[in-house]
Amino acid sequence: MPVYEYRALDRAGKNRDGIIDADSPIAARQRLRETGFFPVSVKVSASSAKGSDSGETVRWLFIKRVKPGEVSVATRQLAILLGAGITLVAALEAMLMQVSNPAFKRVLAQTKESVNEGNSLAHALGRHPRVFSNVYINMVRAGEASGSLELVLHRLADLSEQEQALRGRLKAAMAYPVLMSCVGVVVVFFLVAFVVPNVTRIFNEMHQALPLPTIILMGISHFLMKFWWLVLSVMIGAIVLFWRFKNSRKGRHTWDRIKLAMPLLGAFNIKTAVARFSRTLGSLLQNGVPLLTALNIVKNVVGNTLFAEVIDGAMDAVEKGNALANAIAGNHCFPPISVQMISAGEQSGHLEEMLDRIADMYEREVEAQVMTMTSMLEPVMILFMGVTVGFIVISMLLPIFDLNQMIR
Repeated sequence: MPVYEYRALDRAGKNRDGIIDADSPIAARQRLRETGFFPVSVKVSASSAKGSDSGETVRWLFIKRVKPGEVSVATRQLAILLGAGITLVAALEAMLMQVSNPAFKRVLAQTKESVNEGNSLAHALGRHPRVFSNVYINMVRAGEASGSLELVLHRLADLSEQEQALRGRLKAAMAYPVLMSCVGVVVVFFLVAFVVPNVTRIFNEMHQALPLPTIILMGISHFLMKFWWLVLSVMIGAIVLFWRFKNSRKGRHTWDRIKLAMPLLGAFNIKTAVARFSRTLGSLLQNGVPLLTALNIVKNVVGNTLFAEVIDGAMDAVEKGNALANAIAGNHCFPPISVQMISAGEQSGHLEEMLDRIADMYEREVEAQVMTMTSMLEPVMILFMGVTVGFIVISMLLPIFDLNQMIR
């Protein structure tokens, strides 16, 4: 359904701007009149027009992306508006005035229209699975059913902000090593591909016997200069093949198993998945989602097929009457301490609070491990760069030393 931007006058004569879904401009004007607005202008939304233009497909795919931060802010604003006693439709209308992203504005407009037609908020949000996750939609559904939508939205905003804060800290910790790697590769490639050939050309003209390091360096430089396209093609091909393999069903399962078995990164990946499992499951249970339903949702957000298989088995065991801790015990995915804490939470009747504690514990450990790995990675990268550049410099200086010996 097309989206239209409108300018209208309300009953008090004030200007009102917004967007609305309708089959045609005439239908849009009619709907505005039914809501008490007097339309001044109605035109197709710019984002909608771009989306219908096949020549703008790539650019539109990029533009229409809604960032998680925008969803988090909108969730917090919606919770505040509902807490102030504003109706859901009026709150969504007010949020439309605050959103600057055309794609997100379109999503909110369609959500508002769906709610205005009598659908639940969860049903309206379910029409946009790329923007709102299964966890988000199910928590909203539970909030509507229990009459605590405002509280649920606050918790969703908290959950999103915690995830973004953790990701931000991880990205900040990895920024320096990634930058060093990129700069190092560029510098080495520039030396080998452009500087070394000009220097070694002098040695070739003198017909001087060259040391082995210089011969090796000249061979590498000559190969890169002549077959750079082959190196680039192999690298791109390897990346594409790995990406396709990882996205296949068998390949993803194999890659997830490898990630959990890595010497250092394996423990990191396990802690990350357990933290995500605990945080999401705790939030769902706190908002009244049944345990089996919550587990079925969580298995799709842990980000690892091996964890999903363990959760599938746990669902079967829980359905038969077993405790969750017993259902996930005895596998390499969940550390023993997490199983013990879940068991303690079930026995005390405070499983939700215990899951939050598990998430807090492992999130702190993940952050500390990232800081440790990056602090170790920096000197290793500096040492590698020093050895590489030192090899290039020595390879260039050795023929010069031999030449000085011959002159003496």
